[in-house]
Amino acid sequence: MKFLDAHVDRAYALLRIVSGLLFLAHGVQKFLNFPTAFPYPLNPMLYAAAAIELVAGSLIALGLMTRPAAFIASGMSAVGYWLAHGSKGLFPIANGGETIALYCFIFLYIAARGSGIWSVDGGTKAA
Repeated sequence: MKFLDAHVDRAYALLRIVSGLLFLAHGVQKFLNFPTAFPYPLNPMLYAAAAIELVAGSLIALGLMTRPAAFIASGMSAVGYWLAHGSKGLFPIANGGETIALYCFIFLYIAARGSGIWSVDGGTKAA
């Protein structure tokens, strides 16, 4: 669809911002029980995950230190998928891990591409 060619950079910026904010929301839920209570008690691993979600989600949404933040978020999502969902079956649709699997690959793409437009660090791109 040629008409979208002029909007590639803006679409990518929206992907980065929205995925960062949604990831941030997972950390907010774990730490603040907002907007709904987190359904499990927090153990040290969940505290670490929540801290990564808060910090990396904020940095990704802002476009600040985007590549390292996205890389760490991608790795955390991969580990979270296998620890929380992988033991319930291989397929994400069967084990409830679709969201965290998508985060893993979206953040891997963001880590590879850089922050793009509408970012605090000035729109770094892959070389």
